Amino acid sequence: MDFRPLTTITPIDGRYHSKTSGLRPYFSEFGLIRYRVLIEVEYFIALMQTGIIPNLEGVSEETLRSWYLQFSEADAERIKQIEQTTNHDVKAVEYFLKEKFEELNWNFCSEFIHFGLTSQDINNTAIPMSLKEGIADQVFPVYDEVLAKLRTLAHSWKDIPLLARTHGQPASPTRLGKEIQVFAERLEIQLNVAKRIPYASKFGGATGNFNAHHVAYPNINWVDFANHFLGTLGLARSQTTTQIEHYDSMAALFDAFKRMNTILIDLNRDIWTYISMDYFKQKLKAGEIGSSAMPHKVNPIDFENAEGNLGIAIAIFEHFSAKLPISRLQRDLTDSTVLRNLGTPIAHTLIALKATLVGLDKLLLNEEKISNDLENNWMVVAEALQTILRRENYPKPYEALKELTRTHERVTKQTIHDFIDTLDVNNVVKDELKAISPWNYLGVQLVD
Repeated sequence: MDFRPLTTITPIDGRYHSKTSGLRPYFSEFGLIRYRVLIEVEYFIALMQTGIIPNLEGVSEETLRSWYLQFSEADAERIKQIEQTTNHDVKAVEYFLKEKFEELNWNFCSEFIHFGLTSQDINNTAIPMSLKEGIADQVFPVYDEVLAKLRTLAHSWKDIPLLARTHGQPASPTRLGKEIQVFAERLEIQLNVAKRIPYASKFGGATGNFNAHHVAYPNINWVDFANHFLGTLGLARSQTTTQIEHYDSMAALFDAFKRMNTILIDLNRDIWTYISMDYFKQKLKAGEIGSSAMPHKVNPIDFENAEGNLGIAIAIFEHFSAKLPISRLQRDLTDSTVLRNLGTPIAHTLIALKATLVGLDKLLLNEEKISNDLENNWMVVAEALQTILRRENYPKPYEALKELTRTHERVTKQTIHDFIDTLDVNNVVKDELKAISPWNYLGVQLVD
């Protein structure tokens, strides 16, 4: 069976490949290999710049960088071929680069490739770098797009009165724009947290002490060298490590993604519920079918799709953030296979973000239904009435309103006004009470 979207095991590269293909340069096997080559090359250049590698005449930084800037699938295949012999993926990258050196007659300095390093110095630098660049290029911009859409909707609907529901029951009215703003504000706060989390790397030799570096060149400050080297790559160096990165920063990032995705599940469920209440219609698309059996249906599939993918992403992020910071003694290999799945929750997140955007773009406000629900729930002004009566020191106003709203099968405007007429307050207060309605008892405007 040929490998193509129709035959893939997961929908990430199958059904949803058009939505996730932008992640491939960062989170595929090809992407991981390319970033390993990048780190090996930049490390060699950093060693060159210290002056410790002798006789470098003719060795070109531009040529070295071209090996990752122009990295091809054929290059990746060659490294995989070498790995069949070495049975070690990072060593295969080292041998691939030594082949490149040999082709250019640079054998005199090829032993400085991977000098003093263990494989995790490469992996724990390549993976955070690919994660940082992949998220910055492909994921954060879509979160920003969702946030901008929510802000736009919040502003557009800021003056739409809406019957609130607490515990599923009619409650004090609100504004639709403010309810959307709730999600925009929550998402923005957590997105800013996620963007501030550093991408940490381990770079310190076999067990984190620069043993090999120090024994070969004891007069060089290798801690300063490594800090500067990783800084040029946009990474923060974990100062004290075992053989591997401790992944605490990465776990913090995944926890941030969990929080953002949980907020989006909350949003998608609320919008789904509003659609079920007929507060929103959905734009029709020519030829699209909502149900294979019921022709009238237009299902809220985008919000359901988003919810499902967000749930998968959260579950995997949870495993990552719980597992990765734990390793036996100076290291075990359990982190390696987990990190190879790094793109999976990110891809499900991206699918969900794009589905949410599609769903939000389809929404059509049904103001008639929203208004009808307000008209049918005049009892929600009871809070306002009893609060003003408290202000007037009226005896037991809460109990009076409780009696009114619970003894009438349906509370209408007339019911409320008749009740007000029975109150022992002056006409100014009565007029104030009668001016209150489900459409204007909305509190403070919280959306610009």
